Amino acid sequence: MTAQAGSLTEPVVPSPPPETAVKAKRSLGSRITEGLSGGLVRVFLIVVGLFWLVPTIGLLLSSLRTPEDMAASGWWEVFTKPSQLTFQSYEELLKNGDITSSLLNTVMITVPATVLVVVIGSLAGYAFAWMDFPGRDWWFLAVVGLLVVPVQVALIPIAELFGKIGLFGSVLGVILFHVGFGLPFAVFLLRNFFAEIPRELLEAARLDGAGELRLFVRVVMPLGGPAIASLGIFQFLWVWNDMLVALIFSDSGSQPITVALQTQVRQFGNNIDVLAPGAFISMVIPLAVFFAFQRQFVSGVMAGAVK
Repeated sequence: MTAQAGSLTEPVVPSPPPETAVKAKRSLGSRITEGLSGGLVRVFLIVVGLFWLVPTIGLLLSSLRTPEDMAASGWWEVFTKPSQLTFQSYEELLKNGDITSSLLNTVMITVPATVLVVVIGSLAGYAFAWMDFPGRDWWFLAVVGLLVVPVQVALIPIAELFGKIGLFGSVLGVILFHVGFGLPFAVFLLRNFFAEIPRELLEAARLDGAGELRLFVRVVMPLGGPAIASLGIFQFLWVWNDMLVALIFSDSGSQPITVALQTQVRQFGNNIDVLAPGAFISMVIPLAVFFAFQRQFVSGVMAGAVK
């Protein structure tokens, strides 16, 4: 029995075919597609990015040319004639009182409107997420319902209201309008983000003697940094690039850069030496803000996607 058992051989398990053999069995088309897919995608994304940057580059180069050169040829002539580049248009821009004052008005409108929305929205979002008060859910539903109210619906009623209380045509009136229409989205966004904070963490802070205000400042605000940064970027871009609200609620002394440029086009259609640098400045500032907080923005957008 032992000899017979020793003579038995174990079944031979066939070894997997080598990787080269697997590749050889695949069709030539599939191998070529796999080899080129990564490179083609990269080339496609680069081409799309370059096309997206063409208007910005064209506006920048146009702002660095004289009105005579812009009237004679396109901005792409700069690549063959770099001597056309000059800062003369920016010097003319600094001499234009309407443009410089409107740029200051834009900052005076955008910064308070962004800060107020972030601060009030953060406090309200924390209250709706972690504080118990009568009618909390119904109040939150009312805030969510305000998201569907178009801005155009409220323009005339609020303009009449601001006219009666003396805010129409002032910087404060434009700020209050932006704050009022920015808060519903801010409360909705931050409440949902704050609600994902572990309850145990907040309870531990309360056991250590932290009050609601200290809990909000020391625990909730640091954890909600990405969402708050995303909200700040959204609000800043919306207010900075707005023209409809500013066109209605501001006057010649409180108009932002968007309205001032539109006025220059209407009154002085050939004043391209002021319009080009003014338009580029009004565009490059929000781009700089976005890229400065790009990491926080991406973190805020992706928050909650991965547990």
